[in-house]
Amino acid sequence: MKRPGKKVATDRNFVVALSRGLDVLRAFHPNDGLLGNQEIAARTNLPKPTISRLTYTLCKLGYLTPVPRFEKYQLAPAALAIGYAALANLGLRHLSEPFREELMRQTGGAVAIGGRDRHSMIYFGQARSSLTVGVQLDVGSRVPIATTAMGRAYIWALPDDERAALLRDLREHYGASRFAKMKDGIERSGELVAKRGFAISAGEWQDDVHAAGVSLKLNDGTGPYAFNCGAPAFRFTEDRLLNDIGPRLVAMVRNIEAALGGQVAPPTKKPDSKKAKPGGKGARVVEGI
Repeated sequence: MKRPGKKVATDRNFVVALSRGLDVLRAFHPNDGLLGNQEIAARTNLPKPTISRLTYTLCKLGYLTPVPRFEKYQLAPAALAIGYAALANLGLRHLSEPFREELMRQTGGAVAIGGRDRHSMIYFGQARSSLTVGVQLDVGSRVPIATTAMGRAYIWALPDDERAALLRDLREHYGASRFAKMKDGIERSGELVAKRGFAISAGEWQDDVHAAGVSLKLNDGTGPYAFNCGAPAFRFTEDRLLNDIGPRLVAMVRNIEAALGGQVAPPTKKPDSKKAKPGGKGARVVEGI
């Protein structure tokens, strides 16, 4: 996890201690279970003595629960409450649900909505069926911005200056040689977004996963957010992404925009025996490596 940059660290309004405490909470991923001070220090790039003080404080505040037997910690209900409150206040998640489920039934793909979390996109809404066994992501899962359809759609929804800043940050995060390969895919996605309104990732994140992505900007100044529709590569070939899945996803997002403006009603939910359960045993976390 990257420390605050120089500009942030010298900002008089920026509270470094608070930032570090939040970094400790960020270090816990959906399928981690318990973490010790040494593991948290490695993930946050903070000194272990600093981590010890932060975990002590977060335990006292009720955001972490100590597990003395293993000398480790787990997220406490107070931390979970923040996440659930955030989800509850994301009206777009609820409004888009019937649209996502309809596209899932039409295509057999997993359809998700996400927002940026540093170098990743984090899922906060997901609809999937039994046909998407190869794409077992759930709410709270992270996928890299640079190599996924959702992330690329997000990148090209940003204003020019913000996009340039993000690309510089990604280059620093991954290193120049590794990012050079990623940038080629990002640039190709920019051309596709300009021509057809969607981005794709065909095996560039994971060899066996293909997806299309479309961004959504809200008039209230929040976002942008991005949707994707993905499936195992044998089910969503690159040709199908370009000529079927991508255009369908664009149409879905345009319909969501119209619903946000009160111009159309969301589709009626239909019972579906193959419909995915809203949760799972645990979300799979895939960080930008």
